[in-house]
Amino acid sequence: MVNFLKKFFSQTAHPEGFLGRIMLRMMNFGHAPLTNWGLDQINFKDQWTILDIGCGGGATLQRLLKRSKNSKVYGIDISDESIKKAKEVNEKELGKSVFIEKGSATELPYADRCFDLVTAVETVYFWPELPKCLKEVRRVLKPGGQFAIMVEVIETDSMWTNIVEGMTAYSPEQLKDMLDTAGFADTQVFRTKPSYATILGVNP
Repeated sequence: MVNFLKKFFSQTAHPEGFLGRIMLRMMNFGHAPLTNWGLDQINFKDQWTILDIGCGGGATLQRLLKRSKNSKVYGIDISDESIKKAKEVNEKELGKSVFIEKGSATELPYADRCFDLVTAVETVYFWPELPKCLKEVRRVLKPGGQFAIMVEVIETDSMWTNIVEGMTAYSPEQLKDMLDTAGFADTQVFRTKPSYATILGVNP
């Protein structure tokens, strides 16, 4: 049973196959409270160009569209299953206001200074070379653009790091320090129960 649980919950990092498809459905539903609260911390404007890194099953892309009218929302993920599910969820908007592709946070396939907002929901735990990824986020953000990290696992010694292979948890303060080191400005940490945190930084 323990091995099955580890195998199942490790699908959060890179959904694959049948278990991955189940996990994506769960994440689309289960991440909603954190995501909606986290997006409340952002002062949205219409006609933004937005990127969601680690877009998973694509539900966050839908939530972003509702926050910024006439926007263009991009999603990127390393998992083929995630890309497939995200495209299904956003089928009506695909190629019009929603654009989804496979790729990694370590080397974002976008031009410099093209996004008003970048979001990362429950995904930085799995980013390799996190400081490098944060510099990539800064590269693709417009001056004054914002980066919002939303996390629920906020204890570095969380039980989840023992269950999910390849997971590294960071405290909100650690993430703030890393954003500051990467050159972000006006970085803020927002917290609410049960253990939600949003770390919001601005590209100066």
